[in-house]
Amino acid sequence: MLAQEKKTPSYLGPFLTMVFLFLIVGFLTTANTQFQGPLKEAFLRGAGSLKNTFATLITFSWFLAYPLAGPVGSRWVNSHGYKGTLLRGLIVMAAGLLLSFLSSWMTVRFPGAVLSLGSISFHWGFVIFLLGSFVTGASATILQVVINPYLSACHVKGTQAIQRMAMGGTANSVGTTLAPYFVTGVVFGGLAMEDVHIEQIQLPFLCLAGVIVLLTVLLTRFTLPDIEGTRNEGNVRLERSVWSFRHLTLGVVAIFFYVGVEVCIGGNINLYAIDKGLASPALLATLYWGGMLIGRSVGSSLSKISPRTQLVTTTVSAAVLVSAAMLLDNPWILVAVGLFHSIMWGAIFTLATAHLSKYTSIASGVFMIGVVGGAILPLLQGVIADATGLWRPSWLIVLVGELFMLYYALWGSKVLEKADE
Repeated sequence: MLAQEKKTPSYLGPFLTMVFLFLIVGFLTTANTQFQGPLKEAFLRGAGSLKNTFATLITFSWFLAYPLAGPVGSRWVNSHGYKGTLLRGLIVMAAGLLLSFLSSWMTVRFPGAVLSLGSISFHWGFVIFLLGSFVTGASATILQVVINPYLSACHVKGTQAIQRMAMGGTANSVGTTLAPYFVTGVVFGGLAMEDVHIEQIQLPFLCLAGVIVLLTVLLTRFTLPDIEGTRNEGNVRLERSVWSFRHLTLGVVAIFFYVGVEVCIGGNINLYAIDKGLASPALLATLYWGGMLIGRSVGSSLSKISPRTQLVTTTVSAAVLVSAAMLLDNPWILVAVGLFHSIMWGAIFTLATAHLSKYTSIASGVFMIGVVGGAILPLLQGVIADATGLWRPSWLIVLVGELFMLYYALWGSKVLEKADE
């Protein structure tokens, strides 16, 4: 009896660690998108009419890392375990933040290092910043390859998987809420866009890299037990492709739509409000992300409601609200969708990785491929808005995404084959 108790690891400390790391991921992801406006003025004054196009490459480079780095993270989990992968991911994160520091330093130190493409010109420092964004995005991907399955599988008394995922999501939302204030208030000191200077990002990025290095050192002394049966230990050849599990494959598609529609509303609702001539367009995005935070806080207490039921309820509610916003041409209705988007990630991940046993860590990396929807769908929405001259019809993309997630909740997530049988 005593021997058995000694073999049972305590997951409360590791669970809290994962929740904190989820906050960091959310903070850096949103901070990266917030740099688009200021850096458009600081880096891209010579880009002419393509300033906006080049500025969106900052977000593109971040999300491009997900499908590329996700499988790498899975291999690292199988080879080095959860803790080893976590430490490597943090080292990559520090490197990405240092690249962002280097982009500013090079621009200030070598102002003549300009890349010219016809009538368009921009400093090489911008290219380095894009590389830093990609590397930091890759590190966020690798961390989530560890965080998501760990939160789902680690047992903490009185909780179930989707509840723990919601707690992690709440921390992630806290990070996304803090990030805009960090960028506008701390990094650029509340200056107007035209007054920002590229050297202002040097100290903040250097400090962030230092914090990540310190965190890495602290975690080397921290015990992070592996979770039995969730990874392919020793790189033993697996009998089948992880893509052969239908509920996982459709789950990747569902997460593609989820991240895509989440970013569509969070990133483009202010443009819709401007198109409508509303007085405070930024307020809509703030309230949307605030709704995400509230929804995740509530979701962390829903321990007795199954992931499938939660996903059905939230997708139906979101689809109704998006339809109403389109019919009434009212951006304010979209704000409420944040409440229902808040717990979809945890529900989809839990359903997609159910009964995968030793395939779980690989599935977590594959799952990250779907996050590229956060780059593709908002861009496609902007193309539709430009083509029609209106934002109103572009929200059809979001409605399609909500309906696919509803299909996944009702039918696509049903487990036809179990890896643990």
